[in-house]
Amino acid sequence: MFQHFKNIDRAFKHIKLFSYLLILSCVLISGFAIWKSYESASDFRSHIYVLANGKALEAIAQGRRDNIPVELRDHIKVFHEAFFNLDPDDKQIQATVLRALYLADGSAKTAYDNLKEAGYYNNLVSGNISQQVTVDSIRLDMNVYPYGFTCYAREKLVRSTSVTTRFLVTQGFARNVSRSDNNPHGFLIERWETIRNEDEQVKSKRP
Repeated sequence: MFQHFKNIDRAFKHIKLFSYLLILSCVLISGFAIWKSYESASDFRSHIYVLANGKALEAIAQGRRDNIPVELRDHIKVFHEAFFNLDPDDKQIQATVLRALYLADGSAKTAYDNLKEAGYYNNLVSGNISQQVTVDSIRLDMNVYPYGFTCYAREKLVRSTSVTTRFLVTQGFARNVSRSDNNPHGFLIERWETIRNEDEQVKSKRP
């Protein structure tokens, strides 16, 4: 009879141990399921679907920190193109330069005022000269803030009789500001200056 009680006690311990293991397994499985659901939800939120031409295209959302160098280079490029791409038309010059001035501080306005006072824009209009700039490369210093940059570009002056190519180098700093329609990248160029603007080639057009 005592052996029978021992068997019952042993069986009860086994059932108790099995119950503990079952409960632990359920807790682990539930925890894993919750963790995977949060992970899936987070991954889902990082995907954006853009509707273009009736088709849903998937895009991946990233933090701005990952895109700062890319956005900053594009901001600097857009600024230089707006400031230097000019046609012999007063309204066009004012419109494009105004767009550039939204992207920079007073240093760009000072450069514009100096060129205007020197008659540079009047010479473009009176001489029917178109000015075009091509940004070759932009070197960034992301180790300090505001971010320093040096922009290397080529400037082309197109006249009716010749085409002059200039080597253009500018430098400055950029800091973060709020995004807006006039400043979609959310940067502001500061202490901007031209450190080199020299003629490289003058090519005459055929009559």
